[in-house]
Amino acid sequence: MRTGPSATDANLSFAAHEFVWSSAECTGAQKYLAPTTIRLLRESGARMVLDLGCGNGAFTALLQRSGFEMRGSDISDSGLEVARRQCPDIQFFHHDLSKPLPDAHVGHYDAVVSIEVVEHLLLPRMLMSNALSALRPGGLFILSTPFHGYWKNLVLAALNKFDDHWHPLRDFGHVKFFSKKTLFFLFREYGFHVNEFVRVGRVPVMACSMIIAASKP
Repeated sequence: MRTGPSATDANLSFAAHEFVWSSAECTGAQKYLAPTTIRLLRESGARMVLDLGCGNGAFTALLQRSGFEMRGSDISDSGLEVARRQCPDIQFFHHDLSKPLPDAHVGHYDAVVSIEVVEHLLLPRMLMSNALSALRPGGLFILSTPFHGYWKNLVLAALNKFDDHWHPLRDFGHVKFFSKKTLFFLFREYGFHVNEFVRVGRVPVMACSMIIAASKP
């Protein structure tokens, strides 16, 4: 079994003490998630944006180049090392999403983005709590996660692709699998008003990911 760093977002099996980042580039998922994320941020009029679970900072930097003032947080030391080296003009800070957000960032942001993060968390409600506390009243929370629906899951099962899709032997890999129904329930549980739901990547029934945009009350 591989025990060293893996290529980011690769379908490999390895043991690690954190989610390991060995690339400074956007992942494949981030590339197809970017256009919708940027559109939603622009339509909201957001200026100050926090990227919760920023990884290697590549997506954070992409959003900054699109005109937003960005901050990023992550628990991965390897990710933050890459982010700070590649994007010295962006403030990145170490933060464990199972803990409350540092006081300096509470109520500070027009928008929060969290791209392909919640599926890695044993405690997804802490992500919601962190986003809620980071936002100003009326602020926008944009979250993406892999899409799971009846027909897609049926095809994955028929083709025996669950291992390829879920990466069960990858430490710090996916541990939560959301449907549209469960994702909406999570947002409403925290009082968010859902503004838009979008499937992205492939045709909708076989979408790679789903994006939900919701406002803080």
